[in-house]
Amino acid sequence: MSYDVAFIGTGDAADLTDPSPDGFAMNYYHAEAYEVLENCTLVACADVDTDRAAAFADEFDIDAAQTYADYEAMLAKAEPDIVSISVWPDIHAEVVIDCARTDSVAAIHCEKPMDLTWGGSERMARVCDQRGVQLTFNHMRRFKPTWVEARELIDSGEIGDLERVELALGNIYDGGTHGIDFATGVVGDRPAEWVLGQIDYREENRWFGAHNENQAFAQWEYDNGVYGVVTTGKGSSLVPAKMRFTGTEGVLDVNPDDEDADNVVRWRGHGEADWNRRTLEEGAWTDPINDAIAHVVECLETGTEPELSARRGLNTTEIIFGIWESARRRGRVDFPLEIDDNPLHEMVESGALEPESTDD
Repeated sequence: MSYDVAFIGTGDAADLTDPSPDGFAMNYYHAEAYEVLENCTLVACADVDTDRAAAFADEFDIDAAQTYADYEAMLAKAEPDIVSISVWPDIHAEVVIDCARTDSVAAIHCEKPMDLTWGGSERMARVCDQRGVQLTFNHMRRFKPTWVEARELIDSGEIGDLERVELALGNIYDGGTHGIDFATGVVGDRPAEWVLGQIDYREENRWFGAHNENQAFAQWEYDNGVYGVVTTGKGSSLVPAKMRFTGTEGVLDVNPDDEDADNVVRWRGHGEADWNRRTLEEGAWTDPINDAIAHVVECLETGTEPELSARRGLNTTEIIFGIWESARRRGRVDFPLEIDDNPLHEMVESGALEPESTDD
C-alpha cells in the first residue's frame, strides 16, 4: 500500500541548528524519515505560523497549496493516511483526537511525552483504539544502537533473570520519558502496580511549556515482580550509569560513569572483577527516528502492534504521573492511576510548590 503523509506543527527550521526548550522542529526529522520510504508521499503540512509551514513545504517539495494555518482544514482537504504531530504536549490529546476522528487517517505518530495530563493521555489512546487508528509516540531511543545492544544482551540471558532497573535521568517527563519507556520495554512492556516518589522543584524548569522537576527519587514495581528506581537532578550519581539492569546472575550498565560517551555497554557476572565492554557505532542523535518511523509504517501495513504503541506509552506515562501524584499525596500510589490532571502543574498552580522563575 501507499500512504499520504501530513504534518501538524512544522516548527522553525532555525531550531534544527539551535534547539531550545521552546522548539526542536522535530517534524523536519519525521519528514526526512518518511521521505526515504517508497510507499510514503508527503502531501500537506500545517502550522499556526504560515511562514514556517511554507518553509517546511518548500524543503520537502509539498505543494504550496497544501500548506495550512488550520490543521483541521488540512485534514479535511488533504485527506492524509498518516499524520505526524509535533506540537507542545498541552494540546497533544486535542490534536490526536481530531486526527483520529478524520475518516482518512489510519495512523498517527506523535511526539513524546504523551500529553500534559494523565486524563488526556488516556483519552486519546482510547479514542484511537475505538476508531481503529494506530497511535504511536516518538520514543525513538528504543531504536538507538547502544540501547538495542543492551536489550539484546539482557534478553539473551547475560545477566540472568531481570530483577531491578535503576535510572539516572535529567528529569522524568520531557527527556526522562525515553529512559522510563526503554526500561519498561526491557521488562517486557509490563504495567507497574505501584509507585512511591518524592520531588524537589525550586527553580522553574519548563520544556515546551511543561513543568519538569529539578530532582526526583522514586521506586515502583512492575506486575512481574521487577523493581524500578529513578533518580534525577542532584543526587543522580547514585546510579553509576545512565541505566543499570541487575539480574540474578549479573549486572549491565548503559552509558557507565567511567566512560565519557553515550555509546558504551558494560556487563559482568556477580562476583566478577572485570567488565565486558562493547562500544557501538552511533550516528546523529536523530538517526533512530528513521528506524522508528520505518517500523511504524511497517506495522501499519502488517497490522502488528508497534514498539512505540499507545498501550506501551501508557505504561510509561502512568509511572511518570504516578511519581508526581505520590509527591502530591505524600504516599504510595497504587495503580491503575485514578487522576485526570497533571499533579506537578497542579501543585505549582495551587502554590504548594513555588519554583523561582528563571526569566531575566
